Amino acid sequence: MNSDARSMQAARWYAARDIRVETVEVPTLHDPHQVRVRVAACGICGSDLHEYAAGPIFIPVAQPHPISGEKAPIIMGHEFAGEVVEVGEAVTRVKVGDRVAIEPILSPYKDGAYVMERYNLSPQLGFHGLSGGGGGFAEFTVVGEHMVHRLPEGLSYEQGALVEPAAVGLHAVRKSSLKAGDNAVVFGAGPIGLMVIESLKAAGASHIYAVEVSAARKQRAADLGAEVLDPTEGDVVEKITALTEGGADFAFEVTGLPAVLNQAIDCTHPGGETVIVSIWEKEASIPPNHLVIQERTLKGIIAYRHIYPAVLALMQQGYFRVEDLVTERIALEDVVEKGFEALLADKSQVKIMVSPAR
Repeated sequence: MNSDARSMQAARWYAARDIRVETVEVPTLHDPHQVRVRVAACGICGSDLHEYAAGPIFIPVAQPHPISGEKAPIIMGHEFAGEVVEVGEAVTRVKVGDRVAIEPILSPYKDGAYVMERYNLSPQLGFHGLSGGGGGFAEFTVVGEHMVHRLPEGLSYEQGALVEPAAVGLHAVRKSSLKAGDNAVVFGAGPIGLMVIESLKAAGASHIYAVEVSAARKQRAADLGAEVLDPTEGDVVEKITALTEGGADFAFEVTGLPAVLNQAIDCTHPGGETVIVSIWEKEASIPPNHLVIQERTLKGIIAYRHIYPAVLALMQQGYFRVEDLVTERIALEDVVEKGFEALLADKSQVKIMVSPAR
């Protein structure tokens, strides 16, 4: 399909368990700082899966999102990369023909830049591909130039689509207090958990433990260098406490399961730290005294900020590799059955990559 076509295929979310691949109009530029991108690869994220299974979470349904101006049905897909095919007259960061990874955060912006320093903490936070405005499960999409990052030579489009989830993992580790030589436990070895493991390696963690039940995901965590523990084979908190001679320095919770959150907190030593990386579908309770009496720290992170350049630099050094993370490649027309439904049914899948091209 050429970039001058007026219609395209896109996967749109209508309600939980209701995503439809439909023919829609190709988006056009309406701001001089915007660019139009032909999507080459888009990953299915855990957040996408939450929206499909139990949404809406980020997807606006009652009122349009204040930045995108849209509400459901919306085009999904926020982990993507592609080729710039059109630029607004004020764009300076990229040119037609550039290969780019998209930073999909919707946050107040002006003249091609985010307004806030900590733009991921805006009360208006949204995501391109979750909160309206277009998305990566489409042949084309339009984004602001502040959302595009040129891909270095040698990195593929699929590698570019992995920048977004890698940014979550790296932001989680950088927002922790971890220092080179500390040890850490990662609860959940799905896509983001594996990204946290890679980020911990890059940060100089001395020993990394991964807690996971899926055989395939346990193997992938082990392949990345983590010592894997199965929580169905005994008390995992006791095991970690024994292995670390008193408790882990850091724990990263990447499952969204209440029981696991408590395990993550309890496996750290007095003064230890737990970072919540998951997006939650429901509330979770914790015993406050497990924090208070042991002077432990509990913190959360949302997405990332000012981190894409660091991710791209680490990718050039061999971190966050496609071959370690992508387990399936599908066409856009198969995104429901071979994508979302497959991820719900088969926990051996890690990252399914979608190609919107026809």
